[in-house]
Amino acid sequence: MYQNLDPLLHSQLRLAIISILLSVEEAEFSFLKEKTGATSGNISVQIEKLREANYLTIKKSFKGKYPLTCCAITPKGIAAFEAYVNALKPYLNK
Repeated sequence: MYQNLDPLLHSQLRLAIISILLSVEEAEFSFLKEKTGATSGNISVQIEKLREANYLTIKKSFKGKYPLTCCAITPKGIAAFEAYVNALKPYLNK
């Protein structure tokens, strides 16, 4: 039986961000930008949507004189990703 897919994670860029964060403890904004190939503006919008859903946390600080934004996946984000993958499996097995 087909299950509904989490619309938040069904976005290619948000799914990529969550997938990257699953494999690292924390990722800098520039790392996410490099790995996804997305623009700064698009990354900013998408990580904010994920933060609002409590799928990730955002920590802002400075590295010398430069602003530094770091993201980390939350337990809710991990659970949402696992649920998304499990909901996707029936689509792949038909």
